[in-house]
This record gives sequence, structure tokens and C-alpha cells, in this order.
Amino acid sequence: MPKFMDIHKGMVGITPEALKAAHEGDLAIQADENVSFDHAWADPVSGTVFCISTAPTADAVQAIHTRNGIPPAEIHEITMEV
Repeated sequence: MPKFMDIHKGMVGITPEALKAAHEGDLAIQADENVSFDHAWADPVSGTVFCISTAPTADAVQAIHTRNGIPPAEIHEITMEV
């Protein structure tokens, strides 16, 4: 199954607790689209959040994040890694 990195913007000042809550919100509904959200990172200064997931499509990632109230600005399929 493909891996994706999605990027959220505009989350300046995000706290560790808020990042965890957002991630847990995705985890609670991820099975609805056969997505597995694996990890999330944040830079509270720039307000950028990065998420790695495994999913059948980018649309599935978009659907879960949107339902959770945090639609990503970008979604990139990871086609190569070392």
C-alpha cells in the first residue's frame, strides 16, 4: 500500500497536547478509509505539521483529515525512500 506525507499549515503555536489530540482524532476514524496514520511532527513556530500515513489513495488521507477538521494543504505520495 502507498505511503503519503501530508502537510498542514497555519497551526502556529500548536502544542504537543494539541498535536496528540489531532493525531488521535485521525486514529479514531482512520479505518473508515483503510488509512493508517503512522506519525506526526510539528513546527509550532512556522505552524507546519507533517504526517506520514499508509493509505490506498491520497483521497483517503484527505477524507480522514477533513472529517477530523484538519484538512491538509498538500499530500505527497512517497515513491522512494532509503
